[in-house]
Amino acid sequence: MKRIAIVTSCLFALAACHSGTDTDRADLSRSTPTPAAPAAPTKPTTQTKLDQVRRDGAPVTVSGMSLQKYTFEPSPQPQLVVSLSQGDWDWSKEGALRVDMQNAMQWAVTLTVDIDGSQTGQHLHATVAVPAGPPQTLVVPLHATSPRAMGMQAGPPMPYMAGSQRILLATTVEGSIDLAHVKAVRLGTPSPTAPQTLLFGRLNTSRGEHELRDAYTGIVDAWGQYTRGQWPGKVDSDDALRGRHGKLAHEPPAPPVARRGFDRYGGRTDMPAFKASGWFRSERRDGRWQLVTPEGHAFFSLGVNVVDDDGGRSFIEGREFMFKELPRDSGRWAPFYGTDGKRQGEQGASAGLGFNHGRWFDFYSANLFLSDGRHWRQAWRVRTLDRLENWGFNTLGNWSDEALTQTHHLAYTRSINISGVFGNVSSGYDYWGRMPDPFDPRFAQATEAAVTQAIKEVHDDPWLLGYFADNELAWAGQGPQGRWGLAQGTLAGEARSPAKQAFIAALKKKYSDPSKLAAAWGITLASWDALDATNFPAPHPDEAHPAIADDYSAWLRQYADQYFRTVAQAIHKHDPHHLFLGGRFGVHTPEAVAACAEYCDVVSFNAYADVPEHAFDATAFAKLNKPALITEFHFGSDDRGSFGKGVVPVSNEQQRGEAYARYIAAAVADPSIVGAHWFQYVDQPVTGRLLDGENAHIGLVAITDKPFHGFVEAVREANRKTGY
Repeated sequence: MKRIAIVTSCLFALAACHSGTDTDRADLSRSTPTPAAPAAPTKPTTQTKLDQVRRDGAPVTVSGMSLQKYTFEPSPQPQLVVSLSQGDWDWSKEGALRVDMQNAMQWAVTLTVDIDGSQTGQHLHATVAVPAGPPQTLVVPLHATSPRAMGMQAGPPMPYMAGSQRILLATTVEGSIDLAHVKAVRLGTPSPTAPQTLLFGRLNTSRGEHELRDAYTGIVDAWGQYTRGQWPGKVDSDDALRGRHGKLAHEPPAPPVARRGFDRYGGRTDMPAFKASGWFRSERRDGRWQLVTPEGHAFFSLGVNVVDDDGGRSFIEGREFMFKELPRDSGRWAPFYGTDGKRQGEQGASAGLGFNHGRWFDFYSANLFLSDGRHWRQAWRVRTLDRLENWGFNTLGNWSDEALTQTHHLAYTRSINISGVFGNVSSGYDYWGRMPDPFDPRFAQATEAAVTQAIKEVHDDPWLLGYFADNELAWAGQGPQGRWGLAQGTLAGEARSPAKQAFIAALKKKYSDPSKLAAAWGITLASWDALDATNFPAPHPDEAHPAIADDYSAWLRQYADQYFRTVAQAIHKHDPHHLFLGGRFGVHTPEAVAACAEYCDVVSFNAYADVPEHAFDATAFAKLNKPALITEFHFGSDDRGSFGKGVVPVSNEQQRGEAYARYIAAAVADPSIVGAHWFQYVDQPVTGRLLDGENAHIGLVAITDKPFHGFVEAVREANRKTGY
């Protein structure tokens, strides 16, 4: 039976709470029973309703805070509701809600905070992980905000110390509200399976944005590191930065020397040889796909993406308060400053991202300069190639410094980025932008131009593994019907869309009459012209109308065929020697993968999961008779300074190494997989990279160029065990 208890707090009314002073507050640690019948009208008082929440014992004082214990019982949504006995609060001049509290459990407890307005649908919502330990003050901004609004994807760790106060800021708040009419504050835990005990005390508000800003103030030190944490390898002086490399920074580049049991490209000479073609190629033997080196030996591509020296760039304009000791934009530091324009608005990656243009500073390059002097870039290249080979890598992945390829120590890849003025289609998940329209004649022209430019200086280089085309195109949408997003998006386009006209032509060919299509899809369609309408409401496939899924599937294959055929023809026309490595699938459909397998030499997947087979259907893929290359994967944690954990998070640095070893072993064991490329070489900036604010600890080395030794040792051992 549902338990509801109502008590009225013996406290000063929040109705007049403007200043956030100690006298304008509610106190959840003190309460008295509701008066039976007041003799005369009284000033509104604050009342607390307990819904599946039990008040336990008497208040206690902890670290100067008066706190009352509340136990949230197992139920769908136990909550403590604070409201006025009559009327609403006027918080129109307030900036944040503050609640003194403590988690009495031995583990983190998820707390939800909902602030309700007087109008239906008006409320603010925050979800906070409350750590076990000392009491703290929870601060909830009274407006929507997020780390993205501050220019980064993940916010600083909470709680943090502000002087002697322990502050737990809700870095993400959703919704909107008329602060002049606040009805209630609800504190809850979502669906606990066991009793969860929390302590609450003073509840009040404060003016201004200072608490939100304070949480982000001074979070980056002079070397680009997080200021409020400590971890193994953190640099605390320029001398420590300079002393980390030893003689390695100044050693001359060594000539390429074949390791025993390997040819000069990294192919295994202890295995039966393949035919040498002078170029990298692929071949299937005894049920297993292999990459084959120019000298004719089996090669498993162990690569690293973004091996470049400019990975430390982060916007500083408008948020200079986040950075301590930024050098002057002049003299020897001037090369490490720059200015970029605003990110493209059509990309979902940029949605809601603040501080996303203007001046930036490159911490990584600046640290290299501090360490190695004016010839820092050459020193970095020598050191980095030596490291990668020592750590067991044999390939430079996408977006790596082109100068590194000139030493011919490692195989490398090239990316063909097709851009220009041509049509596009929305699949409903346009994270990097809308899909290119391959039916637009201008797309073929842009492809020709992009291919010509990309191959210009590398088409005769045997160290080139192959070419990628674009990256993580939006082949699918989101949600249960996401597979059909590109088909529905095509029909929703304008009549002038070449893709839409090609889809309509295919439907006309199959059905001949619009009434037949209408019957098959269960829709009303007066004429073929009705399909030309912008935002045509393309139906979702359902069991009653199987033709919808059949027609969408056929169109998705036709679309993908047109794209991959156009790109493949251009590549093979200008460079018949090197491999076409596919399109680096982020999201994909069976139709897109099958088309890629038909026109590409290798199908590439950015496969973020615990093991590759959980990122794509390995069983179905094996039937396509083409090799697969894992072109991105990683594991991140938040115990080395950077705030984000990446796409696939683990708990700590040790688990990063364990996860890497497990992933590589699974990739080598799959007879279709011919390589795996880690993303990426350097940790992302604490305050977010320029492109989209990503700020994860996913690197082999820190922003100070210091290797994460425990992780690197695990990587080296895992790479060694592959035999390549």
